Amino acid sequence: MAQELQCIYCTLNNAEAMKRQVTTALILIAALALPTAADAATLTLNTALQRVRENSPRLRQARETLQAAEARTEGSRSGWYPHLSAVADYSYRGLVSEYEGIKFMPNNSYNARVGAEMTLLDFGRTAKGVAIARSGEKAADLSLSLTGRDLAYATIQVFHTMLFLREAVAVKRKEIAALEKNLEYTRTRYREGVATRFDLLSTEVRLASAMTKKTDLETELANQSIALGRLCGIPEGEPVAVEGSFGATEQKREESAVVASALEKRLELQLAGEHERTATKRTELAERAGLPIITGSASWGTGNGFLPDLEEMRPNTAAGMRMELPLFTGFRSRSEKREALAMQRAAGAERLEGEQRVQEEVRQSLNSLKASRQNIATTTLQVEQAELAATHARTRYRNGLATALDLLDTEASLAGAELSNLQARYTFVMNTYALKRAAGEPLEPIQQPDQITP
Repeated sequence: MAQELQCIYCTLNNAEAMKRQVTTALILIAALALPTAADAATLTLNTALQRVRENSPRLRQARETLQAAEARTEGSRSGWYPHLSAVADYSYRGLVSEYEGIKFMPNNSYNARVGAEMTLLDFGRTAKGVAIARSGEKAADLSLSLTGRDLAYATIQVFHTMLFLREAVAVKRKEIAALEKNLEYTRTRYREGVATRFDLLSTEVRLASAMTKKTDLETELANQSIALGRLCGIPEGEPVAVEGSFGATEQKREESAVVASALEKRLELQLAGEHERTATKRTELAERAGLPIITGSASWGTGNGFLPDLEEMRPNTAAGMRMELPLFTGFRSRSEKREALAMQRAAGAERLEGEQRVQEEVRQSLNSLKASRQNIATTTLQVEQAELAATHARTRYRNGLATALDLLDTEASLAGAELSNLQARYTFVMNTYALKRAAGEPLEPIQQPDQITP
């Protein structure tokens, strides 16, 4: 019996040792995996913007469009160079001219030649075509910059929304911790017969409501994480976290100076101006539709069909000039001119509307920034007052001088004040970026202190 017990004891020891080894191995695997996942998922605003520039399909599309425009510009210059071609042909004629048995042309005809043709004078058509292509290339470049700016602004919005939601979840956790503490104290008072069932239910309902709101905030944070991951090109399913805080300081800026900067730097206005210049060049090109085109050609080759030996291959050269004057094109030239003039007027209206819209955006951004600064000052005072009220309410409730509803109201007021202050700081930062965008300034991360003082 003693030997059997000894065997059972050894078996149990071995099983326990194996269990410890497996547990240790799992802990080591988790310890090695977690830092890698955390490192891969955490993004600062700088790294997020960099990843967007590297991985965005929209930017790749805009770059390819720019390359296509550059190729189009290069192709438009072909009218300034000669066009070379090589031709070889063979033909058989069953009936040929002949007189008294003498043939004037062979039945089998062979011909091979190299020729060049070049436009000598087209009254500026090629030059206008090149100018139009260059304008299109500039427009594609501006569109690329505009796409990059819009993606950067979208990334900044999502990034700071995640920061806001993260802080909002922290506020809700703080509120939940306070409500759980109050619930525990209320239950004690209820068991002692000091608090009522209504007090207990009220606290439980407030706690459940706070938990629900926290869950909603966490869900929205997860959704924004998905959006940021898509913008940054992070593989699907990989969690994304952000690292940063709200930080910006207001710079006193004159409205006239910001408007002048916006009218000069806004990419939309530059693009509209390029469209207007393109339309003007198209109008000038359409006005040249009735002018002649003079081309010159030269060729060298070899062929048969020459007397006295029709079958002998002999070298030959040719050169000439041609003038082509369009007399009637079925009203196409007149229609193209009308179209070009209409497009030119439309481009001018586009530029004018863009200038008015930019001025409106600048003024609205300045007003919003001023209002958000005032909201920060107001909500900061509200947080201080709510913290003081909550401290007094907790003390009074423990001493039996306040009801459970009074305590719950002060806790809710404190959480609401903190969320309002957080919202005001978030709005201030976003309005700061909105003003930079409206003024046509680069959307680089704002390197400022973390706290915004009223």
